[in-house]
Amino acid sequence: MAKKAGKTEAASFAAGCFWGVEEEFRCVKGVVETEVGYMGGTTKNPTYDEVCTGRTGHAETVHLKFDPKEISYEKLLEIFWNLHDPTQLNRQGPDIGGNYRSIIFYYSPQQKKLATESKEKLAKSGKYRNDIVTEIVPATNFWRAEEYHQKYEMKTGKKVC
Repeated sequence: MAKKAGKTEAASFAAGCFWGVEEEFRCVKGVVETEVGYMGGTTKNPTYDEVCTGRTGHAETVHLKFDPKEISYEKLLEIFWNLHDPTQLNRQGPDIGGNYRSIIFYYSPQQKKLATESKEKLAKSGKYRNDIVTEIVPATNFWRAEEYHQKYEMKTGKKVC
């Protein structure tokens, strides 16, 4: 991961199990920080066990900081779309539930515009037979997940998602 140098911007994505998503973004040049947690729900400071019940409304989310001089938000969106199947509603692979839904959380009108344009372009590309169900919503409170979830694949050496 690149050293933090200069002004960074935030981005947050939910694309299924956050372990694998974090690992993919962590290894991208220009991404200077990653952490996993929960966004999009109603419970304050939820635990993993609470999120897994489906009652908090949160999605497993990767929050990252990136250097826009090294990587564009558009490139991050491209990586996001290629990490998962955005046509699967409330699931990714074997992981089922609303906490595994596909979401782009935006931090600015420009991010919203770019996310919407990228979703529309992908929908028109013919890559998928089914509709893209990815939500594009304003970023809300990010609740950092328990420490054992942070950089899980890097720490364990296991590719699990």
